[in-house]
Amino acid sequence: MLAQSPMRTDQAAMSVAALGAEDLTIDIVLANDAHGAFVWGVLDRLLDEANCSVSGVTASGFAAMEAAVFAYGLSVGGRRGARTALANFWRRVSHASVFADDRASLLRSILEQSIDIEQIRDEGCPVKLGVLAVNARTDAVRIFTSDQLSINAIVAAATLPFLSLPVEIDNDIYWGDGDVLQSPPVLSPEACHRLVVTGRPSVFTTSCPDRSPTPGHCLTNCAPVHTIFDSRYRAGAPLLLRPWIDWGELADMRDRGRLHAADWLAADPFRTEEAPASNCERPYI
Repeated sequence: MLAQSPMRTDQAAMSVAALGAEDLTIDIVLANDAHGAFVWGVLDRLLDEANCSVSGVTASGFAAMEAAVFAYGLSVGGRRGARTALANFWRRVSHASVFADDRASLLRSILEQSIDIEQIRDEGCPVKLGVLAVNARTDAVRIFTSDQLSINAIVAAATLPFLSLPVEIDNDIYWGDGDVLQSPPVLSPEACHRLVVTGRPSVFTTSCPDRSPTPGHCLTNCAPVHTIFDSRYRAGAPLLLRPWIDWGELADMRDRGRLHAADWLAADPFRTEEAPASNCERPYI
């Protein structure tokens, strides 16, 4: 298992479990503009929180592959399994052949080595997974969930439009770049909070039809929405165009993701008494 670098915020901030907070369940939305290794760091840090569990993940872009690995790891080995699965996945990405001329085939090979799709589709999987892909003919966004999930669907979500051929699914063709922030996420009824990981310095909001002053009084049971921004996502974008990535660069971005997640947790994000009246949303930058 990958050893983590010492992090000042991890050491300074008490965890949710240490604070004696009640168990919390969250849904996660992973946007395609947050660099994958940054997302890895955020997920890795959340796995440290024994009192915080993830019930659903909606993902687009390369993050769809990470979400699948995360769900698979949790299903077969709990938190330690998820952490190990993510680390092994990124080692495969880093060690992938620089001479691979078919990115889709490379992604498929890495994914098939990293997950068992049937384990994720099983009703017993602790994480409800949804991945977004775009119809290459109509530009319509489709969310693949449950028995619709497949290796093809996840690879399609991670396939860069026009740089790689689209992936055939159900007699149609799909590729990635679906805007998860403009699509309804896959929500689980158990979740009491939603976390969005994105690179865009903009506010992700979900309108609260009830317009109640706090999520706790919301008659429609809206979950408060939080955001963690990958403020340096543009610097990492060129890495996604390379089939081989330096491990040191990945570790730096992973650690930055862990740092942002630790800072978010240190800000006590699960308070509900100060939620805005217009929507159930609390951003973090």
